[in-house]
Parts: sequence; C-alpha cells; structure tokens
Amino acid sequence: MQILTGPVGRKLAMAGTGQLMVLFIVLHVLGNSTIYFNWLNAYAAHLHALPPLLWSFRLVMLVLLSLHLFFGIVLTLENSASRPQSYMVKKNLESTFAGRNMIWTGAVIGAFLIYHLLHFTFQVTNPAIAAGKHPDALGRPDVFMMVMKSFQNTGISALYLVAVTALWLHLSHGIQSSFQTWGLNSEKSFPVVRGGGAAAAIILFIAYGAIPVVIVTGILKR
Repeated sequence: MQILTGPVGRKLAMAGTGQLMVLFIVLHVLGNSTIYFNWLNAYAAHLHALPPLLWSFRLVMLVLLSLHLFFGIVLTLENSASRPQSYMVKKNLESTFAGRNMIWTGAVIGAFLIYHLLHFTFQVTNPAIAAGKHPDALGRPDVFMMVMKSFQNTGISALYLVAVTALWLHLSHGIQSSFQTWGLNSEKSFPVVRGGGAAAAIILFIAYGAIPVVIVTGILKR
C-alpha cells in the first residue's frame, strides 16, 4: 500500500490494471465473435453455468476498473497541478490526440459500460427483447436474438460505434504507455511497443465494431 502512495507506484498500478482489462477485452470480443457461427447462445449458457465463478470474475473486473479509474483521476489531477505527465514513461512518447484525451475517452468508455451492462447483462433497457424472457429452441436465453434486434436499431449501433471509437483511441495510447511504464522505453523496444500497441488497438476496434455493422447493414442474418 505504501508503494501506491507514490507517483511511480500509482503509475504501475494504472498500467497493471489497464493491461489486465485489455486481456478481458480480448477474451470478451472472442466470445462475442461466436455470433458469426450461431454459437452465441451456447457461449452465453456456458458462461452462466457456474454463477459463483461468473460473479467472482465480475467482482474482480469491478475492482480492477475502480482502481484504474481512481488512479487515472488522481494522476490527471497531479499532472494538472504540475508539469504535463501521464502514467507512462514520457521520454520517448510523442504527444498525440489520443494521449492528450485519455481522461475523456475513458469517461466515454465508463459511461458506455454502464449502458452496456444495463443493455445486455441486466437486460433492462430493452425488456421486450430481453434474452432471459425469450428462450431459444433448446430452452437457453436467446442472446443471439437480443443482439440481432438491438443492433438492427441504427441508433443503438451508432452508440456502440462511438464507444468502440473511444476504446480504440484509449487503447492506441494506453497499451504502449502501460508497457513503457514497465520500462520498455529504450530506442530498440519503443518502436515495437508503439507499433504493437497501435496494431492491437485497431484490431480490437475492427473486431468490436464489425458486429453492429454487419447486423445493421443486414450482412449477418439468422
């Protein structure tokens, strides 16, 4: 706990929690991609087969998110009170639009996450198409139907694309920054870290954004 009271410790905590959440983001989109093979209902059923494990995982993610948010706000306030400096090692990192607006893209992602949970997890924003109230042919919650009908709404798809764009900007800076915080900021390693972070962010942007796009355009059908 004493480590977290210093700026270096807070930056390391920010980087570590961010990287763990990126891992979750990767796993989440892999699960979501089962929609292309009509396996989404089976995937969702497996996830909910062990409620204690699922809720324990959600609790861990909530703790990580809360810590990331807390340290992000603290570091932003500290940076504003002194010289501009984010949680990453600064010396090799050029100022970018994404880097200068991390707090704002993070705010967009946080607000969207609340809506996303109400939409697909708790299923209260669109109760008429809630998966829990509409079982499929095998008696499982029809998550596929819920997602299809949701993203057939242009407004909902547009909202998700805005959030995915914010996520892309946040990750395009955050991934490379977090690795630099761990010391990968030499002249040899920095180009790899920067290129890898940018590539990972754009791949995740495409992976997440493709789902509402193929549904709202009618490319993906049941």
